[in-house]
Amino acid sequence: MPGAVGRRPNVLDQKICVITGAASARGIGRATAELFAKNGGRVVILDLDAGQAAAAAAAIGPDHLGLACDVTDKPACRAAADRILSELGRIDVLVNNAGITQPLKFMDIEAANYEAVTDVSLRGTLYMSQAVVPAMRAQRSGAIVCMSSVSAQRGGGIFGGPHYSAAKGGVLGLARAMARELGPDGVRVNSIAPGLIQTDITGGMMTDAIRSEILKGIPLNRLGDALDVARICLFLASDLSSYVTGATIDVNGGMLIH
Repeated sequence: MPGAVGRRPNVLDQKICVITGAASARGIGRATAELFAKNGGRVVILDLDAGQAAAAAAAIGPDHLGLACDVTDKPACRAAADRILSELGRIDVLVNNAGITQPLKFMDIEAANYEAVTDVSLRGTLYMSQAVVPAMRAQRSGAIVCMSSVSAQRGGGIFGGPHYSAAKGGVLGLARAMARELGPDGVRVNSIAPGLIQTDITGGMMTDAIRSEILKGIPLNRLGDALDVARICLFLASDLSSYVTGATIDVNGGMLIH
């Protein structure tokens, strides 16, 4: 085809891609949104603040949408999905990225801490997925990507407390159960387990001493960045992974080889 030589393929090919918790400029969600847009996707950024979500979407380009959505609120998730369907016609991809962490020790976790962390990561994954699945079932296709953590696999992270490990471990179990149930409907569900990724969440807690100690346990000898995770999101969102469901992909530089 004339002019096609060297052209980058649009692997998402106008797929409607919803990403939760994607307004933060240095976060995994924002990096994923930008990469999806560069690869032909139409992105919907969901975040708590409507203005920040809209600004993030506008920064990516004019064809993208930013909406307010509290993923711990089931009616809010349903309302966001309904608006997306009304304005864009379909939902092809959901990335359950929204999450928070707290650096607490086991005996210091109070009920409010536990609920705050598990509500966003685990309940939010459930509610937002429930909101988009009917549309995906109706169109007989869809890809859901759930953000877990190496913390869920190794029993604790660097900055997250045990309740964070519990929430992210729950995400893995929920995603696998979803994959089993939704597979016959043409909906794939996979998880990503990042290691220590340099984002706004971790940046304020990283010291040179901590960094040096962490690098001793990473065979690739560097910390990850948001784009490292975004690239795996792109793979799982696209037809490049059309026969992959119920999987967990580690993105940790070899921190957890098992």
